[in-house]
Amino acid sequence: MRPLEGIRVVELAHVAAGPFAGMLLADLGADVVKVEPPSGDQMRAWPPFAVEGEERFSHNFASVNRNKRSVVADLKDPVGLERARALVAAADVVVENYRPGVLDRLGLGYDTVAADHRGLVYCSISGYGLSSPYAHDGAYDVVIQGMSGLMSVTGEPDGGPVKAGVPVGDFTAGLYAAYTIAAVLPQVRASGRSVRLDCPMLDCLLGISALQTSEYWGTGREPARLGTAHPRNAPYQGFAAADGEFTLAAGNDRLWACVADVVGRPELVEDPRFGTQVDRVRNQVELESLLSARFSEEKRAHWLTELSARGVPCGPVNTFGQILADPHVEATGLVGTVEVPLAGPTSTVVFPVRIEGESPRLDRGAPRLGADPEVYAEWAGR
Repeated sequence: MRPLEGIRVVELAHVAAGPFAGMLLADLGADVVKVEPPSGDQMRAWPPFAVEGEERFSHNFASVNRNKRSVVADLKDPVGLERARALVAAADVVVENYRPGVLDRLGLGYDTVAADHRGLVYCSISGYGLSSPYAHDGAYDVVIQGMSGLMSVTGEPDGGPVKAGVPVGDFTAGLYAAYTIAAVLPQVRASGRSVRLDCPMLDCLLGISALQTSEYWGTGREPARLGTAHPRNAPYQGFAAADGEFTLAAGNDRLWACVADVVGRPELVEDPRFGTQVDRVRNQVELESLLSARFSEEKRAHWLTELSARGVPCGPVNTFGQILADPHVEATGLVGTVEVPLAGPTSTVVFPVRIEGESPRLDRGAPRLGADPEVYAEWAGR
């Protein structure tokens, strides 16, 4: 059995954070039923699409909705609303990311559905959480990245704010949500006492910003943008070789000596500007200039080979196409194949934590809208 086999999850969520949390639970074996409006999850309209005649199916939607089932329920219609309530009554978990108050007004809020329930984990994901003065403000990933401080430390020192290319606000909240749901489920099932989880995207981003918040509290100074550089280690950043970029991480004096040897400048180890880690950080602009000039003279493969031979952590700066073709991905089984409507067998990044004795769950691709109406009858007897 998979870890969450037998757990029923109702997903009242759309776009990214809630659906990602639901997919993680589904990957671990939960029966996740996505309750969608007649128009479907908003992400169903996001390209790129698999197309067959007049029908189309979003690859973006497929990427965060595998291993789920889908039913349609118009929550503005009494019949649809009652069907959704019946599913929640039979569920162990609800994951929702409506704006706070919306589901309360529909009679699907925590206080209503938890009454007389045998034990429900009700997880609400939102931009700011239920107790924030901004609770009712709209929030998308870019807004949360900016507000959290993340953009203030992302980008080049002389540049403007830069959004992380991956929607880390959405997906970090989804990770925190799934992790906490799995953690509290045993207690809830044993006690029969329902629990409300309040998962704010903003707070989750601050939760993973521990190094930056501790720097601010410890020094009173605002952490700054450093490009690919590090505030406490050097050289620890990206460099350009003659034919492409790579990174290296010389996080101690021994590794720094290896870097100096690789570039043919062993005397830099004794240079008072670079003698200790503190010195190298203080003078890392000068250090970067010296190293960059040398790195630009040879191809990337040369530097990676020489650095790796001396035990210096390093690697190429890849595109997604390059990393997905890397031997690591094949060796770890990270990419699997799942059936996507219209597209057929399609590559997907599977649940990345390997569980001994188990293969990644890929028995269901992302569902067509309303593909599983049998759920209503199937769950009714519980």
